[in-house]
Amino acid sequence: MKYYAVLDTNVIVSAMLRSSSVPGQVASEALHGDIIPVLNDDIIAEYEDVLSRRKFRFDKKAVKVFLEELKKRAVYSDYGLIEDELPDPKDVVFYAVLMEKRKDEDTYLVTGNMKHFPMRTYIVTPREMLDIIEEGRIE
Repeated sequence: MKYYAVLDTNVIVSAMLRSSSVPGQVASEALHGDIIPVLNDDIIAEYEDVLSRRKFRFDKKAVKVFLEELKKRAVYSDYGLIEDELPDPKDVVFYAVLMEKRKDEDTYLVTGNMKHFPMRTYIVTPREMLDIIEEGRIE
């Protein structure tokens, strides 16, 4: 089964820091497994900006390869209208893309910062996303 998911930047950063972590497993699913990443140009720009920050010291080539592979598997979506106010304006793009894609397909937002988003069943932690995938494999 395939799952559409918008991946918050914190999930991508955590995955790059430790590929064996739960966020790393989510990223692996997005690159090779059951997650179909949902992107737009602003999300990609956010990933590029954050992953290029000196404090992380990520290898530039590794970041480029990761993002190129992610883009190959992705579907692209415009912004949807949102009525909820979010505490961090940088999170609006992720939520707006989620809401637009949800018009066509069940879609999740995977984040490590649940408090930044409204409580919805389709806004999940990386662990919850892996559980959803596992449950789908059992059925």
